Amino acid sequence: MNKKEIRWRQRFENFEQAYTLLENHVEVDTSDELRRAGFIQFFEMAFEVAWKLMKDYLHAQGYQINSPKDAIKQAFQSKIIEDGQVWLDALEDRNLTVYTYDESTAIEIEEKIREIYYPALHQLYKFMQEKSKE
Repeated sequence: MNKKEIRWRQRFENFEQAYTLLENHVEVDTSDELRRAGFIQFFEMAFEVAWKLMKDYLHAQGYQINSPKDAIKQAFQSKIIEDGQVWLDALEDRNLTVYTYDESTAIEIEEKIREIYYPALHQLYKFMQEKSKE
């Protein structure tokens, strides 16, 4: 196993931890501000490690990736993720939540996490879980 192969496998372990935190809270009531903020933070962590996992996996496949957008676009082209636009939207929303806080935006993004972004992260998790067994 080469260094690039080892790197994405290590990144997958980190992703698995962040994904599991998010997964454990998808059904939790987040009607209060603190719980909502924590849930969004779990998404931010999972998303950050997810795009880096894609980058590391694609590096191991011979691709040069320099940004989250590059990782998402190539992951979509390589059929690692099913919907590139969902991931680009998630990137935009992740940037919104990291740099600003607005209650109505937080509520809107929380709904997107539950309905759209978590399923996309789940799909990536399943894909990478299979690849990690190879």
